[in-house]
Amino acid sequence: MLKIPQRLLAATTALAVALPLTLMSASGTANAAEPHVDNPYAGATQYVNPTWAAAVEGAATRVSDPALAAKMRVVKTNPTAVWMDRISAITGNADGKGLRFHLDNALTQKQSGTPLVVNLVIYDLPGRDCYALASNGELPATAAGLARYKTEYIDPIAAILADPKYQGLRIAATIEPDSLPNLVTNISQPECQTAAPFYREGVKYALDKLHAIPNVYNYIDAAHSGWLGWDNNAVPAAKLFADVARTTQAGLASVDGFVTNTANTTPLEEPYLPNSSLTVGGAPIRSASYYEWNFDFDELDWTAHLHSLLVAEGFPAGTGMLIDTSRNGWGGAARPTATSTSTDLNTYVNQSKVDRRNHRGAWCNPLGAGIGERPRATPPAPAASHLDAFVWIKPPGESDGASTDIPNDEGKRFDRMCDPTFVSPKLGNQLTGASPDAPLAGRWFESQFVELVRNAYPVIGGGNPPTDTVAPSVPTGLQAGSVTNTSVALTWTPSTDNVGVSGYDIYRGTTLAGTSSTASFTATGLTASTAYSFTVRAKDAAGNVSASSAALAVTTSGTQSPGGCKVSYSANSWNTGFTASIKVTNTGTTPLADWRLTFDFANGQTVQQGWNAVWSQSGSTVTGTGQPGTWNATIAPGATVDIGFNGTHTGTNTNPTAFSVSGKTCTIG
Repeated sequence: MLKIPQRLLAATTALAVALPLTLMSASGTANAAEPHVDNPYAGATQYVNPTWAAAVEGAATRVSDPALAAKMRVVKTNPTAVWMDRISAITGNADGKGLRFHLDNALTQKQSGTPLVVNLVIYDLPGRDCYALASNGELPATAAGLARYKTEYIDPIAAILADPKYQGLRIAATIEPDSLPNLVTNISQPECQTAAPFYREGVKYALDKLHAIPNVYNYIDAAHSGWLGWDNNAVPAAKLFADVARTTQAGLASVDGFVTNTANTTPLEEPYLPNSSLTVGGAPIRSASYYEWNFDFDELDWTAHLHSLLVAEGFPAGTGMLIDTSRNGWGGAARPTATSTSTDLNTYVNQSKVDRRNHRGAWCNPLGAGIGERPRATPPAPAASHLDAFVWIKPPGESDGASTDIPNDEGKRFDRMCDPTFVSPKLGNQLTGASPDAPLAGRWFESQFVELVRNAYPVIGGGNPPTDTVAPSVPTGLQAGSVTNTSVALTWTPSTDNVGVSGYDIYRGTTLAGTSSTASFTATGLTASTAYSFTVRAKDAAGNVSASSAALAVTTSGTQSPGGCKVSYSANSWNTGFTASIKVTNTGTTPLADWRLTFDFANGQTVQQGWNAVWSQSGSTVTGTGQPGTWNATIAPGATVDIGFNGTHTGTNTNPTAFSVSGKTCTIG
């Protein structure tokens, strides 16, 4: 779930030496031991959970639509993870069969000569899910809870996995979803502060015990782009992952990879928002309210971003990534089919994004979600993402949490983020968008499953994808007509298309200046005596877009009014924290629209949370921007805005010595 403001060959062990080279599986086929491999999913099949498949079949028998039932029966053939979410799950309980049941079934599914991967979720840390409530666990965040976690949970799981009977299976273990990411973003929460040492020690213990078994592959949970994508979350996360791994007996080698988007619905890709720095309405689209200056719009972005940071922390370049695609398809009638033509920043983003949630923090049973890419090894993706596989860690149809308070003996509590009637301050005072009538986390939620199947993308069992895949021809003959000190009239030769051209996007540099249904456009709101570069792209009704035209350079006429800014900065420090108060004054004669304040810290200070501006930090560089659509989005001549933030420091907290607003150096007041 989302929280607001995710290889090396194993060392040879004594256990590996002791194992026989070949055993017989339950099906009578040879069950040979194999060396630890780089990507366990490559060339392998994955385990299909018969209990989950039976639940899907039951749903298929209860729907009146034969086509929908057929899709469900396709879904039930897909592999999903087995969750060990409490101690009793190891041997089996009222909610499902035990671990040996699944491993024995995996042996029967394993085809001779073809490896089989069992996706297993390790999920019972003391003080589990210290920030949300829906997935709280049975063990308290105490020394006694940690002792039980080791002796009653991890040790029995490890003993079963080490049984020579199962040495021919590949076990891919997702290690404790949400745990370490909570220590990055939610450590100010008292419950997370209490749980922190038990999370670190518990994850270390699990990595040690499981890494000692040669056919087990450890994948640490690494949240998702909408949780850790910002640099001031991503960098500490990679460091924390490395710090915990280094405490294990095998060090970084105890980790085979990382899994992102576990039990979340963040899209694999935002196809109509491929460039988070594209400028619309005078601001980069990552500054839109929905993305809050996060560069990573989707999981392909996040896996690439995270992998580069992990390598910088010492993990090998061959470290593999998994993405849970079980519920991030976002298909159905609400899915956009083309990039928005709006020149308003937030409208452009909201009309273009396939993620239909009203906030990236809406994690619980979100309405409108759909099944995503099917599980498969080494999927086609940008090389920078280093993907081992798409996997279904969260079985589609299992609830994220109850929409009302339901008494239970599992430690799970009522989280208002799962209540569809709740207006959440964490979501910008919007409704949660959660599905109604949801059961406890992990229980079968049939109405949501039906919706996931209906909204699947790619469509299950085929469908009617756009048949027009041909982009219009590239616009030619771009030229300027009338040029003033604030505008440029543009014309070009119309493009052609196999079906028909629906319009044109006109760019000023990388900024979308506007759209036109004809081969002409007048760019307005320009600055006098300034050089601009314009390009045009043609598009059709199916969403195909041409390459850019040749660029046209134009300089506006007239004179430019002088502009200027003044910044006053003060900090109130205590222990390792501080509050910064900043005044930004427009000393020029023209408004500062969509302003951006930039400065650098000299002592490694970190911004935590702020007010009256959208704050982000990359390394030592801090950026604060006016909040789009609010009172301070534009600073009038002579006007001042008061902004600020809380931060942390390590003993030295020197004030920044230089400030700029929208690229202009400011005087210090």
